[in-house]
Amino acid sequence: MNEATVDAVFEVHVSPPPPLPKGEREYRAFLRLLPGLLPTHAGQYVAIHEEKVVDAGPDDLELVRRVHERIGYVPIHVGLVADPRPLARMPRYREIRPGG
Repeated sequence: MNEATVDAVFEVHVSPPPPLPKGEREYRAFLRLLPGLLPTHAGQYVAIHEEKVVDAGPDDLELVRRVHERIGYVPIHVGLVADPRPLARMPRYREIRPGG
């Protein structure tokens, strides 16, 4: 029993994950910027392009039109600046009556 066993050594190369799509990057930038936007843009929609706020306004469709007119038809994120509320789970009420 003096024989030593040696496991094979494998070299593993891990490639970096693929970059996120532009729309996902803009959405994550919106979430990251949201706390700072609450005091200045509460109740308004903001347009995010290149991970920065490029325009804001009360009408989301008009905002999209303005931004696309200015920078071209590229993926952007438009989100409402509002205090995110935690979801509340409400149990369902079910009444069972005799006879149906």
